[in-house]
Amino acid sequence: MSGIGAALLNSLDIGLLLFIIAVGLNIVFGVLNIINFAHGALYMLGAYLAFTLINIAGMPFWAALLLAPIGVAILAVIIDRVLLRFIYSRDVADSLLLTFAILLIINESVRMIWGSGIHVVQPPQLLSGSVELLGSSVATYSLFVIVIGLLLLAGLWYLFNRTRVGRIMRAAALDRDMAEALCINTRMVVTGVFAFGAWLAAVGGVMAAPMRALDPGMGDKIIIESFIVVVIGGLGSFPGALLGAIILGLIHGFGGRYLPEVNLLLPFVGMALVLLFKPNGIMGKGASA
Repeated sequence: MSGIGAALLNSLDIGLLLFIIAVGLNIVFGVLNIINFAHGALYMLGAYLAFTLINIAGMPFWAALLLAPIGVAILAVIIDRVLLRFIYSRDVADSLLLTFAILLIINESVRMIWGSGIHVVQPPQLLSGSVELLGSSVATYSLFVIVIGLLLLAGLWYLFNRTRVGRIMRAAALDRDMAEALCINTRMVVTGVFAFGAWLAAVGGVMAAPMRALDPGMGDKIIIESFIVVVIGGLGSFPGALLGAIILGLIHGFGGRYLPEVNLLLPFVGMALVLLFKPNGIMGKGASA
């Protein structure tokens, strides 16, 4: 039972962290209809900014958690205004190519500024150590990630279903021309949504920094997992992002413990099965057809 409990908590930890990252990718696609291949690079940038603020500037982790995502969101506004605004009316493939170019630019910039070596961020003293839960020892920081993930989940649900901002975002996603006819500033909505998606990616990067070693390839790894999440759950679906992240978390949590030899293959096997039987994802558009 202790092994199962530890696997469940590990799955929830991984799944909610993936949700924080992947839901930003899903929101950007759902509203803007672009596949942001640079999302993983923005996640990486959040982690490296946290490293700089904590290890070099000497700021506490909590300040980095606040400031690093804001810095990445500001960069996202610049990217949107300078580059992305020219391709919103084009084919999705154009956005994929442009954001892939942005990914390469950010990756090389990270190598130039921070080098190609590995960097480590320590968790805050308050969250160091472990506690006994479900018959196993669990890192306190992992529980913190779970709590933050649940709070963000509740906050995002409230944003989209109970606020005027959420209704405006959904209106812009459904029919941008009609939204403009209703005097909604869709240009501001588009920029705000892209910046919000980048903010979520950077929050995930800061949260992941004390858990994973930082290297210039970390964004490439997370974008693959984020795409697996949205393929499983359904591209553009908020509940689908949660479902896909939890499923992938369970695959990693239980696969890493009980099937370590094939654990790296299991996410791709799961994605292939979903594509075979539910091409639009479990909760994507047309999934019930």
